[in-house]
Amino acid sequence: MTRPRILVVGAGFAGVECVRRLERRLAPHEADVTLVTPFAYQLYLPLLPQVASGVLTPQSIAVSLRRSRKYRTRILPGGAVGVDLQAKVCVIRTITDQIVNEPYDYIVLAPGSITRTFDIPGLTDHAFGMKTLAEAAYVRDHVITQLDLADASTDPAERASRLQFVVVGGGYAGTETVACLQRLTHAAVKRYPRLDPGLIKWHLIDIAPRLMPELGEKLGRAAQEDLRRRGVDIALGVSIAKAGPEEVTFTDGRVVPTRTLIWTAGVAASPLIGNLGAETIRGRLVVTPEMALPGHDGVFALGDSAAVPDLATGDGAICPPTAQHAQRQGKRVAENVIATLRDEPTRPYVHKDLGLVVDLGGADAVAKPLGIDLHGLPAQVVARGYHLAALRTYVARTRTATNWVLNAVAGDDFVRTGFQARRAARLKDFEYTDAYMTTDQVREHVEKTMSPAR
Repeated sequence: MTRPRILVVGAGFAGVECVRRLERRLAPHEADVTLVTPFAYQLYLPLLPQVASGVLTPQSIAVSLRRSRKYRTRILPGGAVGVDLQAKVCVIRTITDQIVNEPYDYIVLAPGSITRTFDIPGLTDHAFGMKTLAEAAYVRDHVITQLDLADASTDPAERASRLQFVVVGGGYAGTETVACLQRLTHAAVKRYPRLDPGLIKWHLIDIAPRLMPELGEKLGRAAQEDLRRRGVDIALGVSIAKAGPEEVTFTDGRVVPTRTLIWTAGVAASPLIGNLGAETIRGRLVVTPEMALPGHDGVFALGDSAAVPDLATGDGAICPPTAQHAQRQGKRVAENVIATLRDEPTRPYVHKDLGLVVDLGGADAVAKPLGIDLHGLPAQVVARGYHLAALRTYVARTRTATNWVLNAVAGDDFVRTGFQARRAARLKDFEYTDAYMTTDQVREHVEKTMSPAR
């Protein structure tokens, strides 16, 4: 008899934690585990802004799966583009651009999310995202390039536009991005004697009435004051009306000349979810508290792509798409897969929030561990301690801690790698949202390619 096949889609926080728990709890003879991911690393997203600012190297937050896996889990390099829930087949586009079928007995859907965009003229053509390692590295290169080009320009208008930067999104990603990159340009301009530091201007805008509302009014206001003290212009209740190559128009009518628009205004579930033909809530797959897909045996979903009921609140809410929830859901869903495999009862996901941390760079930070409000250096200690604990390998922790110390002592060399010498890449170039199959296309493909004997 063949062993049951467990297929995990996605190597984010949810998928990797699920695989880790499966490897620990399952005996080798009980099941075969396959992880589908285009990259053989887990990206620690909360520290992505620090890669963009050069505080951390990309390798620090890209935790190798081949280093940490004990070679029991098969890593299939590619992305899931469709799932036939009836035939129990996942359709995968490999990194060699081949379309292959991967049959399964149990599937865990954790494909994560993509940057959420809106129908704003010019947005995807002219904005940068901050969701992938490539985007973070590219944004750093772009920002340093703007300083070089401004320094070389003899046109005052061009110089001013290259030294204005706009970040959209007042959540954790946007706030940390503007904080880290503002520190980068503030330090770098000292190496450009021809540039007036007063010309450098960072704008942070968000349609919400306050920054990071999850932190509460006190800490949100503290973070806002820290940024304003450093010269960041914060505009709330405002968004983007249109974007162009050399200027951005705000919804309040202001026109800001800029060559840099960074969009961090939320995430949306992977397009894979919308093509399953199953019920969704705000684009996320409807699942039971046990994270099972109703009406489909052996199908589980979690993380950013699933509307997991938040039983801790008791008000019918769903869990927010955070790393903290994804990690803990990964552990619980692995236990439920094992329970299903062994014909044992499954358990619902219940989690008590451990708190929030926001690293604004240097000694600036806000944190709310276990409901305790912290600001400044104590918050920074908690924030960095949390991140080090959350990184899964000692190698990643050592690299990250070493980078922090080295940056604090020696600073940055502000070297650009040359990405800008090629065709400019924007938000639309980093997320392949048109690669997914519809439900009908998946079913037709599976019927054509699967052997009748199966």
